[in-house]
Amino acid sequence: MSHKLDVLNRNNVIIKGKGDKVMLFAHGFGCDQNMWRFVAPAFEEQWKIVLFDFVGAGESDKNAYDPVRYSELSGYAADVLEICEALELQNAVFVGHSVAALIGILASVQSPGLFEHLVLIGPSPRYINDLPDYIGGFEREDIEGLLGLMASNYKQWSGYLAPMIMGNSDRPALARELEDSFCKVDPTIAGIFARATFLSDHRDVLPKVETPTLIMQCMEDMIAPLEVGAYMHQQIRDSSFRMMEATGHCPHVSHPDETVALISDYLQEAYAETDKVAEA
Repeated sequence: MSHKLDVLNRNNVIIKGKGDKVMLFAHGFGCDQNMWRFVAPAFEEQWKIVLFDFVGAGESDKNAYDPVRYSELSGYAADVLEICEALELQNAVFVGHSVAALIGILASVQSPGLFEHLVLIGPSPRYINDLPDYIGGFEREDIEGLLGLMASNYKQWSGYLAPMIMGNSDRPALARELEDSFCKVDPTIAGIFARATFLSDHRDVLPKVETPTLIMQCMEDMIAPLEVGAYMHQQIRDSSFRMMEATGHCPHVSHPDETVALISDYLQEAYAETDKVAEA
C-alpha cells in the first residue's frame, strides 16, 4: 500500500463537496468526524470538505496507534500535516474544535502557509490556572482528580464529564451522545489523549502563529472560560474574536446554525478583503 493510501486509511479520511478550495475539519477529544454532521454539509456546495478521525477515534486504524507518538499533541499535528501532504492540500481552511484547535495551531506553525485561515472553536492553550497571570479554568488537582477517575472507572468518568462539556442541560440527549462517543474510545487510548490534552501548555506557541485566525468562544463554557478566549485573541496577532450566543463547549452540535453563520461570515469578509488587496 502506498504511503498516501496508508495515511488516508489510517485516519479514515472522507472527502465531500463541490468546491475547489478546501475546508479541513478536525474533531475534539473523545469524538470523531461524525460530530461535524450538522456543520460540514452547509459548506459542501462551495467547498471541498475533508473529514477525518484522529488515530484511536471513530473508524481510524487502531493498529496505527502509537502510545509514544500520541503522548503529546505534536503527534496528532504530524498526522494533520501528513493528511495535507497526502491530499496535496494548499491554502486550506482548518476548522478545529477544542484540543483540535491547538493541534491545528501546532501544524500551522510547523508548516507556515499551509493554511489560509484557522477557525478555532472553544480553543485553550492550557486548561490549568497559572495565577495571577493566566486563568485556564481548572486547578491542577482538579485535572489530576479527573484523570484518576478516568483511570479507575472510565464509564463513571464519561457519565460525569459529558454533561459538563456539553452544557445545555435542558437537552440531555446531547450529553448522552457525547457520553456514548467517549465510551466508544479505548480507555487506554483515551487516557493518554486526555493527559496530552489537559496537562499540556502551549501558550508559548500562540505568538508564533502567522495564519489569520478566527476564535469562536461560547458562553458558559466550563472547559474553555471567557478568559481563555480573550487570552488567545491577545496572543495571536492576526486574530478575530467572536463571542457566541451558544452555551456549552460543543456549539457545532448544540448550536450548528450559529456556528455555520459565524464561520461563513468570517470567511466571506476575509476573502473579500483578499480580493480588494489583489485588485489594488
